[in-house]
Amino acid sequence: MPFPHDLFENNRRWAARMTAQDPQFFTTLAAQQAPEYLWIGCSDSRVPANEIVGLLPGELFVHRNVANVVGHTDLNCLSVLQYAVEVLQVRHIMVTGHFGCGGVAAAMQHQQFGLIDNWLRAIKDVYRRHQVALDAISDAAARVDRLCELNVAQQVANVCHSTIVQNAWRTGRELTVHGFIYDIHDGLLRDLGVSITGVDEIPSIYRIDA
Repeated sequence: MPFPHDLFENNRRWAARMTAQDPQFFTTLAAQQAPEYLWIGCSDSRVPANEIVGLLPGELFVHRNVANVVGHTDLNCLSVLQYAVEVLQVRHIMVTGHFGCGGVAAAMQHQQFGLIDNWLRAIKDVYRRHQVALDAISDAAARVDRLCELNVAQQVANVCHSTIVQNAWRTGRELTVHGFIYDIHDGLLRDLGVSITGVDEIPSIYRIDA
């Protein structure tokens, strides 16, 4: 099957539009990237990171995976995190989930989906920790959405438990880890109020000595 040529035409129009707005746009972009933000989000195609927050290429460093999971053995995610914190010197890390997340919904089921079942274990663990409160929610969609929020909160914690972020804090870096949720139904981003700004805000068992 040949690749759709429409995408190349879309690309040409986009490049022309950006150049018309700023003739030096691509020259400047090619010279360096200096984003202040790292976005850790879901792979869902309906959640385009840059567009949601209105930032241009070069202004947002992005890592995406199924259900925005930050695993302590995920070398892909941790490599992105290290590069963003230590090289790009980002000031904000935004863990961003979204309501109606298919990965979160799948984690709440007993059905076997394949290799991804191992990935979703991290979310099943979040469900288990909050099972009583979640099971008390009678509406199935609302229950999924609540687990989406709880999953974001857990992944914020996982980011903060990493040596990468803790080392940055110990050197005096101003670095905040945020937890956001995106609603596909209205396009709005919501702050879950779980931001963490320093080592003293995480449980002592996770604090690593310098």
